Amino acid sequence: MSDHAAHRTLLHPLRAAQRDWDKDRVAQALGAVMAPNAVIHLCHPFGDLSGPQGLLSAYEPLAAAFPDLERRDWIVMAGADDDGADWVGCGGHYVGTFLHPFLDIPPTGHLAHIRFHEFYRVQDGQVVEVQAIWDIPELMMQAGVWPMAPSMGREVIVPGPATQDGLRTGPHDAAASAASKVHILAMLAAMGRHPEEPPEAMEMPRFWDARMMWYGPAGIGTARGIPGFRHWHQRPFLAAMPDRGKYSDTVGHHFFADGAYVAVTGWPNMRQTLTDDGWLGIAPAGKEVTLCSLDFWRIAGGKIRENWVMIDLLDLYRQLGVDVLARMRASLVARPSGPSRIAQEYI
Repeated sequence: MSDHAAHRTLLHPLRAAQRDWDKDRVAQALGAVMAPNAVIHLCHPFGDLSGPQGLLSAYEPLAAAFPDLERRDWIVMAGADDDGADWVGCGGHYVGTFLHPFLDIPPTGHLAHIRFHEFYRVQDGQVVEVQAIWDIPELMMQAGVWPMAPSMGREVIVPGPATQDGLRTGPHDAAASAASKVHILAMLAAMGRHPEEPPEAMEMPRFWDARMMWYGPAGIGTARGIPGFRHWHQRPFLAAMPDRGKYSDTVGHHFFADGAYVAVTGWPNMRQTLTDDGWLGIAPAGKEVTLCSLDFWRIAGGKIRENWVMIDLLDLYRQLGVDVLARMRASLVARPSGPSRIAQEYI
């Protein structure tokens, strides 16, 4: 049986090096924890990378943009998927003073944050695969340069678990974890009945707490309660892509649980066709798209109380022929470029 507590601990040196962000310590920690040929799937525009140096190549411009960069996790959990593969899921924020451009996003000179969901597959004491999304649209919004439609949900800095127990410690509770995963899989099966059946077929009050929080990615936003979730995300999502879930056998899902927490990752884990209007302001393209969604759920009192969702929206737009970063750059031609004017004060 896998030692999931040990797998959580495996990432401690890397997370510690990133918390105080020393370049050499981060590089050393990546080399120690990752297999040399580890497969890395990172959000657009970074794409697929390989090994510690590949991931470091993505971290370097982030650290350059935030000279006082630090990592703050609020979920660290571990478990095995249905195929027996071992995963560690981490959620939190990269924070710091945004002093230099990042992917040409202009610096604000203020504290800024980027939410991350990062999933690590562990084998023989090493990380052999990473699937990760950084909420780059969130940073664009803080800089005032998001060039796409406004969010329907509320844009807030997404909090960690209300119970403050997302940093899982101690032995892995196999029975509680299994029960949590069963609840989530049953919920997803029920949700898949709609839109072919009436909304009531989803039985949302059976699975979700009335005070649920649904923390969507920037560009979709956060919703409170079942009505909020339905109005600000679910209805436009299903209206635009009514064939959601019909092609689940062509994508991958890795569900794992740790006590009251359940996670899913997959690259991609959704495939559907954008046939109607209503989601993200995108015109119906009649085009099949894939989505990478990296999620966490927290269960309390037998129902889902919090759900953190990340979707690689920049990659979705890319599949539709829209280069969001290019649109942003075009909008900046009349604005000064380069570091923040106060950057030299931080040297």
